[in-house]
Amino acid sequence: MTTPSRLPGPYGPPDSGANLADILERVLDKGIVIAGDIRINLLDIELLTIKLRLVVASVERAKEMGIDWWEDDPSLSSGARRRELAEENERLRQRVAALEADSA
Repeated sequence: MTTPSRLPGPYGPPDSGANLADILERVLDKGIVIAGDIRINLLDIELLTIKLRLVVASVERAKEMGIDWWEDDPSLSSGARRRELAEENERLRQRVAALEADSA
């Protein structure tokens, strides 16, 4: 016996029981990309270009797409912060060792 899907059909009637949680679940599962460019020109001279890219997806879906920048950002990831501190610590140890070797 199969259970009916909780998600509404793409063209179902508005009273089909779709709510915000169902829509959000679908968007996060599939992912959505919104892209746009803003250009400001004055007398055919480009003064400013802004490229906007927005990806809305679950963490798992983003990783499947190869998007994982937050894992290496020290302001967002404690693991990245620890790696950054460990690398800085190693660089300082090497500098101290080099200074001690020069002074001996």
